[in-house]
Amino acid sequence: METRIDEIADRIYRVSTFVPEIAPPAGFTFNQFLIDAEEPLIFHTGMRSLFPAVSEAIGTVVPLERLRWVTFGHVEADECGAMNAFLAAAPRALVAHNTLGCSVSLNDLADRPPVPMDDGELLDLGGRQVCRRVRNVNTPHVPHGWEARVLFEEETRTLFCGDLFTHLGDGPAVTGDDLVEPALRSEELFRQVSCLTAATAALRSLAELRPRTLAVMHGSSFHGDGAAALNALADAMLERFGPEAEFAARPSVLAGPHP
Repeated sequence: METRIDEIADRIYRVSTFVPEIAPPAGFTFNQFLIDAEEPLIFHTGMRSLFPAVSEAIGTVVPLERLRWVTFGHVEADECGAMNAFLAAAPRALVAHNTLGCSVSLNDLADRPPVPMDDGELLDLGGRQVCRRVRNVNTPHVPHGWEARVLFEEETRTLFCGDLFTHLGDGPAVTGDDLVEPALRSEELFRQVSCLTAATAALRSLAELRPRTLAVMHGSSFHGDGAAALNALADAMLERFGPEAEFAARPSVLAGPHP
């Protein structure tokens, strides 16, 4: 496995580890994102096993002990497995998540009490010359997880969209190419979307934020017309996985053999 770090927007960095053994022959990336601000923030921690490589990469931009905020989309190993390792390495760091996630999981799982955020609430990362603020946007069950949410950084208009637009391969850190078809192929493989109606509604709502950069957790990030990309993904999911395609009836390839 190789971990690399790339700047995908102004002072926003993608830390990416490619794992060729997952979904071969294309392989799969696990990405974390760092906002280099007065109060540095990470979105996703990676699994515990990735902590040495991910923390080393982050340390090339900011000293790890300066990390202030540990955030992620939902409670899952690749999203927050290394949460407590980061809290131990950064004495001032706190977990920030939506109120539901704190109530049902993180109040117990996090080694320090987490900071709950309401839907639409802003987290100010400080700074006079370079200001950064992230907005919490709840997306329950989208693509999965009761406590699912995304973050939107207002200055660079970067949407940290978690598992949305997941796709295979080890592409460039950021691209302007269409990610819709690769995301559909990934959905056919993984079946990660828990509710098609909720997903398409959330995608259209997120499009109203008019993001310029989509920070994708698995695969290349996207720079361009984020609203058009989000709406296009909603349209394509309905077409490919809607009732006519019997989306809910088709088994996942991850579920193993069926009688």
